[in-house]
Amino acid sequence: MDVLYFAWVRERIGLPKERIDTDAATVAELVEELKAREERYAVAFADMSAIRVALDQELSPLDAPLKGVREVAFFPPMTGG
Repeated sequence: MDVLYFAWVRERIGLPKERIDTDAATVAELVEELKAREERYAVAFADMSAIRVALDQELSPLDAPLKGVREVAFFPPMTGG
């Protein structure tokens, strides 16, 4: 699946996107898998209350299943203006 990172999440990880193979069943499991990879992922995902997730461009909770998902995006909350 493609994993996309936006704004400060991208800055902390150092990549705009990557293609990964995972056995994670949910977004939360994917986050734990990514955090275990390297320190930069652990730093980026340290406070999940400050990160939103979209699965195939639809906002989703952390317990959302990943089965059949082609794209996961992580980004900070949007503000109006």
